[in-house]
Amino acid sequence: MKVIFEYSREGKKGFHIEEEKGRDLLPEDLIRDEVEVLPEVSEREVVSHYLRLSVLNYSVDWGFYPLGSCTMKYNPKVNELVASLFTEAHPLLPEEMVQGYLRIFKDLEEALKEITGLHTFTLAPAAGAHGEFTGIITVKNYLEARGERREVVLIPDSAHGTNPATATLSGFRAVEIPSDEKGMIDLEKFKAALNDKVAALMLTNPNTLGIFEENIKEISRLLHGVGAFLYMDGANMNALLGQVKVADLGVDVIHLNLHKTFSTPHGGGGPGSGPVGVVEKLAPYLPGPRLVEKEGKLRWTGGLGRIRSFYGNFLVMVKALAYIKELGGKGLEEVSRIAVLNSRYLRKKLEGKFKVSYPTETLHEFVLSDETFRDKITTLDLAKRLLDYGFHPPTIYFPLIVHGALMIEPTETESRETLDAFAGAMEKILEEAEREPEVVKTAPHKTPVGRLDEVGAARRPILTWMQYLQEQDQS
Repeated sequence: MKVIFEYSREGKKGFHIEEEKGRDLLPEDLIRDEVEVLPEVSEREVVSHYLRLSVLNYSVDWGFYPLGSCTMKYNPKVNELVASLFTEAHPLLPEEMVQGYLRIFKDLEEALKEITGLHTFTLAPAAGAHGEFTGIITVKNYLEARGERREVVLIPDSAHGTNPATATLSGFRAVEIPSDEKGMIDLEKFKAALNDKVAALMLTNPNTLGIFEENIKEISRLLHGVGAFLYMDGANMNALLGQVKVADLGVDVIHLNLHKTFSTPHGGGGPGSGPVGVVEKLAPYLPGPRLVEKEGKLRWTGGLGRIRSFYGNFLVMVKALAYIKELGGKGLEEVSRIAVLNSRYLRKKLEGKFKVSYPTETLHEFVLSDETFRDKITTLDLAKRLLDYGFHPPTIYFPLIVHGALMIEPTETESRETLDAFAGAMEKILEEAEREPEVVKTAPHKTPVGRLDEVGAARRPILTWMQYLQEQDQS
C-alpha cells in the first residue's frame, strides 16, 4: 500500500491510497481482526491520566538534576519558542522552498567550527553515540581509502561505555588504557600500546572524573607519529566553552551533544543531536549528505555514504543555534566558568564528609566514592534517600574505576542556595546512616512509589496491556 499526496500551487490538494499487489505488508500471524480487553476511556480520563503522570515526573524544570556527564541544565524557554516557529516544513520539500531552514543548518555549522576550531561539521548524527559512530566511521573511511589496515581503537578505562561499543560496531578492536594515580591516561602504558595497528584513541576531555587531560597535546603528537587519530568525546564540552579550541589541542575528530551542552532537552529518549567535526584531511570522508553553498544557494550534496535518513533532528539544532546566538562568545565562556565554579564549590562542601575519588583538581564535575559509608549503606541507598529530600540522585556506579561512585555535575544554571541545600541533604543522609540506617536502606518514603525491584523490572518487564492485567490477577 502506498499513500500518494497530490500538490498544487496553492498547497496540498489531498491524497489517495494505491494497493501494492503481490506484497504483504505484515506477516499473516501478526495481523489481528480485533483487540481484546482494550480499555474504554473518555478524552477527559486520558487527559487527566497523562497530566497526573507529568506532575509525578522529576525534570530539570522541577529541581536539581546533578547527573554527572549528562549536563542536565535548565533550558531557557525562549529557545523552545524559537523552535516552535519552524515546525511546518516537510523534509521532502525541494531545496528552493527551504533556503531559510538550510541557512540555519549552515549558520550552526559555522558556529560549531568557530567554537572548536575544526574544519568541517556534519549535523546528521541523531545523538552522542551516533556521533561517535559517525566520527570513527569517518576515520575508517579515510584509512580504507589509503589502503591502510588498522585494527585497534584505544579506550581509556574511565571512558563512557558507548566508546568501546562504537569501536566494536565500527569493526575495530577496543583496547583499554588504564588511568594513573591522577585519574588521567597512564602515559607510559599508552606509549606501550601505540603501533601501526592503532587507528585512533577515543578520549573524553575533561574525562568522566571531571579531570582535564594535561598531556593531551603529547598524546596527540604520539598518535599522529604512528599515523593514528585523536577522537575527542565531546560529552563534557560544557566545561570548555570559550576556554579552548579543541583543534589547538591536536584533536582530529569530535562529536558535540547539542542536547546537553547547547541547551536543548536531554533525557527521556530524545530527540538528540550529535554533530561531528573533523580536520581538513578527514572532511572528504564524512558521511553525507553535506551542505554546500553555490551562487548564493544552499544545496545538499554527496558525502561518503549515509548514517541516517534526511539531515538530522532539525528542531534541536534550532534551539542550539538560538542558545549560541543569544549568549555569544563571551556568554558561552561565562557558561563554562560558572559550571566549573559551581562544581568546585560543591566539591569543597562535600569533601570533608565524603571521599573524592582522585586528588586532582576537577572542572565541571567530580566523583565521590563510597569509602566513608560503605559499611553502613550502599551508594544506591544514598541515591534513593536523596529523592525524599527533593533531589534527583547523581549518576551512580560510574565511572567503573571508582568503587560505589557518585558522579556529580551541578551545571551553571543552579544557584548557590540549591548547592548548599543539596550538600546539606547529603550530610544528613550520612548522619541517618549512623543513627538509623534502615531508614536509608528502605528509602524512598515520600515518593508516589517506593523502592522498586529494578532487577525484576529488567528481567521480567511488563510490555503489554494484557500482561499488566495478568499480573494484576496473579497479585
